[in-house]
Amino acid sequence: MDSASIPTAPNCEVQHPVNLQHVRQLHREILSTEKAQRMAEFFSLLGDANRLRILSALAEQELCVCDLAAVVKMTESAVSHQLRTLRAMRLVTYRKQGRNVFYYLKDSHVLTLYREVAEHLDEPED
Repeated sequence: MDSASIPTAPNCEVQHPVNLQHVRQLHREILSTEKAQRMAEFFSLLGDANRLRILSALAEQELCVCDLAAVVKMTESAVSHQLRTLRAMRLVTYRKQGRNVFYYLKDSHVLTLYREVAEHLDEPED
């Protein structure tokens, strides 16, 4: 197929007046630049397979570092490093029980986000 026969997406070649009312309303409703930047950093953090596997395990139950390392087949040091990053973004937190430290997902938002993305990926493609 040559390039002349490939359909192209519509664009705004035809000049039309901008609907200022719609633009002003949308401007108030879309993400601020600051929040968009924070969200981009958040999603970038989730772009690591090891961190996602850790979140996957913690979505099932709270775990100490040694058990978590065994589950995700990583060293305790590597898991601790990832947990520090996840704590800094407020995705996980911990509780101490004697000398043991147990990690768990920070709140239901994190669990919901994890489950929604996992479910989306399991949907059949159109």
